[in-house]
Amino acid sequence: MTERFSARTILGGTASGPVLASPEALSFWGGVDPATGKIIDVHHPLHGQTVTGKILLMPSSRGSCTGSGVLLDLALNNRAPAALIFTDPEDVLTLGALVAQIFGHTLPVLRATPDAFAKLAAAENVAIAEDSLTADNQPIPLLPPQVSALALSDDDRAMLKGRDGPATAQAMRILCAMAAQQGAEQLIDVTQAHIDGCIYASPANLTFAQTMAEMGGQVVIPTTMNAISVDHEHWQIQGVPDVFGSPAAKLADAYVQMGCRSTFTCAPYLLDTAPGTGEAIGWSESNAVIFANSVLGARTAKHPDFLDLCIALTGRAPLSGVYLDAHRRAKLVIDVALPDRIDGAFWPLIGYIAGLLAPDRIPLLRGLGPAHPGRDDLKALCAAFGTTSAAPMLHIEDVTPEAANAADPDTPRAVIDQALMASTWKKLNAGPEQIDLVAIGSPHASLAECRALADALGGRPILDAVTVILTVGPETKARIAGDGTLARLDQSGVTTVSDLCWCSISEPVFPPAAKTVLTDSGKYAHYGPGLSGRAVRLGSLADCVAAALTGTAPQRLPKWLEA
Repeated sequence: MTERFSARTILGGTASGPVLASPEALSFWGGVDPATGKIIDVHHPLHGQTVTGKILLMPSSRGSCTGSGVLLDLALNNRAPAALIFTDPEDVLTLGALVAQIFGHTLPVLRATPDAFAKLAAAENVAIAEDSLTADNQPIPLLPPQVSALALSDDDRAMLKGRDGPATAQAMRILCAMAAQQGAEQLIDVTQAHIDGCIYASPANLTFAQTMAEMGGQVVIPTTMNAISVDHEHWQIQGVPDVFGSPAAKLADAYVQMGCRSTFTCAPYLLDTAPGTGEAIGWSESNAVIFANSVLGARTAKHPDFLDLCIALTGRAPLSGVYLDAHRRAKLVIDVALPDRIDGAFWPLIGYIAGLLAPDRIPLLRGLGPAHPGRDDLKALCAAFGTTSAAPMLHIEDVTPEAANAADPDTPRAVIDQALMASTWKKLNAGPEQIDLVAIGSPHASLAECRALADALGGRPILDAVTVILTVGPETKARIAGDGTLARLDQSGVTTVSDLCWCSISEPVFPPAAKTVLTDSGKYAHYGPGLSGRAVRLGSLADCVAAALTGTAPQRLPKWLEA
């Protein structure tokens, strides 16, 4: 009975406060305002509530790896929840709470059984002590941390003892703590890392990076960098206020100082350094992790911000989760009713719905093979899936490399039919028909996507009342400059921005007067309303081009969803 009705300490500490509970996971990045603690995800049932001082209960987190940085910033500004209680394993916010301890802020993290979670969620107030837990003064058994015996190599121990300097020692301490709470028995070598923590989601990201750089931190494996929050070379002439632009640029500089490549892209799988099948890597950034595992067949956990740097400084990662064969299997089979004559908007929509159906497990999607999705289709699907699910990968029958035999015969089933597609489309299309801004490149657009946009515009001028912004990585921008694509986009009036991505664009790069945005990204269609305060709608590339030329996007279902 105790095991069924209990909670377990993940990170210890004391806390008490009113309960804020949700049956749905939440991404802190894009979902919680780090300055106020207010939930800004307009699609979440807790939208408008404040997490500050609350005992926050939810199954897990979801979405962005940057949630750890947001939680740290909330803690440093005394805006954090009093405690976090989950039912499922959770890494992103747990790591944020762990790093907060380094800066002197204790934030307990517990994992409750479903029965205990239900009792806690129904309570008005919860109190957590070192060895006790009460819900409205009724005790609930609290078990101590379940710590695995972590077998460290001689090299691991040397790093932990300071052989390679204080930054590496701190990185090893964080790695060991995360490995223990994950139940890992050892660390493994990884061949490369990708840093997501270079996004200036909050001042806490800068505090952590500068602290590690000042301690002499240097990466020991090839390490790429995510999109940052400003155009590194041009933010001043773009009119970005110094109060934001300067720390955002300094954050990028801190990682470059530590030896990271200034790739500044949220799509590292587009680089020539993309990993191969079976390669163990240490990536952060949710869409990149899902694409690497699912499409490339590489192996990486969905590492939180801050842990990504720890991995880069040591070349080591906890051997847990989808690094292991057993954890890469599908736990849900989703049959998709493939419509006729689909367009590009189909793929982010399916990814988004699949994440809603599988918020905490790896799915196998069936029925998509006949559509022969290309890399860019899969990029859009993976990014949208990572917005609504915490899972680090998915399988697509007859498409992705590990899909064959990924599910057992008795695996639970779900269906995505046209009715579900239509209702979700309407959910992501709340907003006026008049379009002021077209947003393309979330994740960063590939070379093929840039060329497709230029071809679709065909040199025609964008309507004066509409702004079109395309975000790309610096390497892609150099390539489209070299092959003439950039000149064609310029001719039509497209603004092409590198270094930053849509999820980090702010005013004045984001046109202050814009009221309604049309995007071809399921990821930005979800996060955009909360991040920008504008209405954001989803469409295909053809819809985006039509809106750019006419200033309108009619409120209707795509032809492939019409009954």
